[in-house]
Amino acid sequence: MIHSKESVAAELDRVRQRPPADSAPPVLAAFTVKVADGESEAYAQRVRHVLSAVLHLARTAEFDDEDLPADEFPDWFTAISTRDGEARQEFSRDGRTAYLDRSGGNPWSLQNWIYRFDPDDDSRGWEFWDIVPVGPSRVHIWVDSWGESFFGSLELLWLLYTAGAAHVEGPEVRKASVWASEVHGR
Repeated sequence: MIHSKESVAAELDRVRQRPPADSAPPVLAAFTVKVADGESEAYAQRVRHVLSAVLHLARTAEFDDEDLPADEFPDWFTAISTRDGEARQEFSRDGRTAYLDRSGGNPWSLQNWIYRFDPDDDSRGWEFWDIVPVGPSRVHIWVDSWGESFFGSLELLWLLYTAGAAHVEGPEVRKASVWASEVHGR
């Protein structure tokens, strides 16, 4: 099993505040996101809000065959994660279209997406590490993929696109020192 209650708790801590540079594993995987509206800080907050809600559930909820509570998720994410994806926000509608174009698959329902964060489900091959703006309309999403360059991440791509990504590249495995340099502006 990749995820434990303890590792999910540590992941939630990293969503809420940037981890210390010396706590990183030797390598991390990075996704480069071009933010559609150019508002990288607002984009980062949207991603953190959704991850905070789902990781809180992963720590506290019993994942059984019933629907899990979704009241902590932002309205835009709940709306885009329905069959019709009727979101009021343009960033979310455009992101949904971009995700479908990239993945060739179907949109995620909210409950299916939440269930990917069940600690007993080993299909999620990553843990959130950090999100770092690297320009006015670009961010790097850093994840711990345990050194793997290919891992299950469609649920992450769904979030990244529906939060307002125009384009997502990666993942690319990089030394953690690259992340630390970005954080410290070097």
